[in-house]
Amino acid sequence: MSGHSKWSTIKRKKGAADQARGKLFTRLAREIQVAARNGADPSTNFTLRLAVDRARAENMPKDNIERSIRRGAGLEKDGVEYEEIVYEGYAPHGAAVLVECLTENRNRTISEVRRAFTRAGTSLGEPGSVAWQFTEKGYFLINRQDDDGAAVAIDPDDVFMVALEAGADDVDVSDDVIEVYSDRANFAAVSQALEAAGIKAAQSELIMKPNTTLALGGEEAVAVLDLVEALEELDDVNKVYHNLELTDEMMAQFA
Repeated sequence: MSGHSKWSTIKRKKGAADQARGKLFTRLAREIQVAARNGADPSTNFTLRLAVDRARAENMPKDNIERSIRRGAGLEKDGVEYEEIVYEGYAPHGAAVLVECLTENRNRTISEVRRAFTRAGTSLGEPGSVAWQFTEKGYFLINRQDDDGAAVAIDPDDVFMVALEAGADDVDVSDDVIEVYSDRANFAAVSQALEAAGIKAAQSELIMKPNTTLALGGEEAVAVLDLVEALEELDDVNKVYHNLELTDEMMAQFA
């Protein structure tokens, strides 16, 4: 299982606390609002469709979703204007970190992000200092087991053929999941092909995939993950990417 999938698993286990604080729905609403700037119809705005699908998967109320769409499309006067900002920096022990934010207050956001890096004993970098180590990819996670650990009837070979014929460039198969990667340009085509074949993706999103990973052990790796978690807890932070190579043992220790 890749680092992205392992980290997603850890975050799901911690997700109840985020929901209790109302942060999850706030982030989803902001994501929907930003996506809706390019059109309020999910059938023609693929980015909006993804954001809405994620919100539905997290049981976000329908009224909240529709309100976020209207605000983003400028159909409600009380809509807050959010902007997308990406910050770059290095975690302890040289791990590269990208921080994607959605905010209506740039000064507040950079102050909070900088404080998280400072507390970790590191600092923000200049634009471009880290981004070159990542490539934007379409990402699809297909579970091979249900929540109870029972096997799901899905043939990895079928996934492989459908995905590659639609333009995917990599398919990773493990005991638990199948992960499909594509270029951004082929993301919609792969998504539609999987859906048409009846292959349900538990996650489908655009991610920043590290070109190479950094292997750290024990306490060094945990120090990196502590910073990642601290950043993800900030209200204005939408996604955090890093190039740390994650292992099952490391995830068990951090969890």
